[in-house]
Amino acid sequence: MSVGMALIWTLTDGKAGDALQCLGVAEAVIAEAGGGVVEYKVAPRKLYELGMPWGPSDPADLRQFAAPWPDVAIASGRRAVAYLRWLKKRSPRTLTVFLKDPRTGTGTADFIWVPEHDGLRGANVLATLTSPHRQSPEVLAAARARARPELQELPQPRVAVLAGGPSKDVPFDAEDIAGFVEALAELARSGAGLMVTPSRRTPEAMQQAIAKALDSHHAWIWDGQGANPYAEMLGLADAFVVSADSTNMLSEAAATGKTIHVFIPRGVPKKILRFIGGLMEHGAVVKFSGHLENRPYQPIDSTPLIAQEILTRLSALAQS
Repeated sequence: MSVGMALIWTLTDGKAGDALQCLGVAEAVIAEAGGGVVEYKVAPRKLYELGMPWGPSDPADLRQFAAPWPDVAIASGRRAVAYLRWLKKRSPRTLTVFLKDPRTGTGTADFIWVPEHDGLRGANVLATLTSPHRQSPEVLAAARARARPELQELPQPRVAVLAGGPSKDVPFDAEDIAGFVEALAELARSGAGLMVTPSRRTPEAMQQAIAKALDSHHAWIWDGQGANPYAEMLGLADAFVVSADSTNMLSEAAATGKTIHVFIPRGVPKKILRFIGGLMEHGAVVKFSGHLENRPYQPIDSTPLIAQEILTRLSALAQS
């Protein structure tokens, strides 16, 4: 696909999950077409936020946008919907892209991506099993090469432990935390090298419980200081332990082809269970019980698929 250098805007409210997905897709497009990415964050005032995603944009936010308009605009999150619609009216030649269900129908953008466990479908909708991300093979290879000595010196098999925590969908209560920590301790006793990174949702009590359980074992736990070694861990991992509250972490791990051991806390909603079921059918995921399994599978990565669809539509738009 031959497409000239593209100027891409990303539009989110700054929520990390949305911003990283948009940037991951934008970077995949730029890797093929060349060009650049400009990241915009919106912060609608309360009155405007209450009407979103159906209501208008906040005029105070709109002051940051000006020509030259982008070739592609990639947005995610309900607060970004109105701004994407506003941009399309100002610049009909901009290809508008929305990641996840905008809740305002398929006419919200020229192209929409959704995970398969969501129900939105249409001629301009692409549904894939996993979510887009920034952890491309090139990014992981570079991270692996520069990984800090503390990680490289861990014994193999090296296991990346991607710990989540409570969310609006998953309670992840004290009993869940105890079960997760107990299984980690059993895995540590096997002699595997554990590389642990908590997420923003991981409670302090859970972090302390993990640290206590892994003390005196071959484990390194990121303390939140300095750069997050997340990509280094993904690049070095021979296997993964991931909590089921994060579809993004599961998607990033699935792009490596290394076995994912998923811990499923109680109260996980059906749509996430459907997602995990799809990963299990592909052979990427097994339930975590404190033991490692080695089940290689074909890596699953939706990011290049979404990028290719954008390039195809961008080319068609340029020829129209």
